[in-house]
Amino acid sequence: MGDIEMNKFLLRKGFLKVDHHHELYYEVCGNPLGIPILFVHGGPGAGFTEADKRFFDYEVFKVIFYDQRGASKSKPFGSTETNTTQELVNDILKVLNFLNIESCYVFGGSWGTTLSLCFAIENPDKVKGLILRGVFLADRNAINHYLGGGVKTFYPEAWMRFIDKVPENEIGNVPSFYLEQMKNGSSETRSFFAYEWAYYEISIFQKCISSKQIEGILERIPYESLATLEAHYLSNNCFLQEGFIMNNVEKIENIRTYIIHGRFDMICPPIQAYNLNQKLKNSTMKVVDAGHSDFESEIESAIKNALEEIKRIEYN
Repeated sequence: MGDIEMNKFLLRKGFLKVDHHHELYYEVCGNPLGIPILFVHGGPGAGFTEADKRFFDYEVFKVIFYDQRGASKSKPFGSTETNTTQELVNDILKVLNFLNIESCYVFGGSWGTTLSLCFAIENPDKVKGLILRGVFLADRNAINHYLGGGVKTFYPEAWMRFIDKVPENEIGNVPSFYLEQMKNGSSETRSFFAYEWAYYEISIFQKCISSKQIEGILERIPYESLATLEAHYLSNNCFLQEGFIMNNVEKIENIRTYIIHGRFDMICPPIQAYNLNQKLKNSTMKVVDAGHSDFESEIESAIKNALEEIKRIEYN
């Protein structure tokens, strides 16, 4: 869907001030009376993109896109001040209240699944259903896999490039080391470490991705906010008690949930999705021949199928 065609579905856009420091950029697209869906982007810090809009039938849905604190078009860019998971959960409620949306479907990918699940646990009455692509439970196992060497068995070259910049005495504290460089280094140092952090993630998020493709993606995304905020969150265990989601899953066990996960997801291992699905009573899980990226055709198709099922349920 091109930008010109997309513009005709734009209902409103702007900034919502959520505290003394942060303003969130948002867009509402689609049918004013349509099925409401909140799109929760990944990262943390990735922001939503025009490409994220391709999944939806705007004659049927009303979709809320927004950039989380510090991400992409939100202001101030890349800020870690008053930026925790609890504050992001509270922001979702502020966005929905501001837009007069009593309840909606929540669609999150990667870190967006973490935030969607945390929001649903605290506000189950606000969530009509969940679409979760690439489940990340933000527990010790998930973080250690991504930043503790779990990836190196499959992508040794990507892992070695990532930790080659880390002094030996900091190997056990990778996100904190990167964060220190990105926050307090020179301009050149901040840019270098942000790029390398993002390069690591993009190099493992899709099956058989080439260096040229990685570099092209990094030219199009706000990798500085992605890298800074990911390091900020992951160096603080995502500001969650260990096992928070799985320990509270009974609060959302009856919410209709669609789980979509790549069999070869190197960022979020499929065991995370499997364990979550086992605890839910009203979920379906689709594991497909793909990695982590929602640009892989099998994942994209599964997302669209879940949205079609929601349309059938809502209009029956």
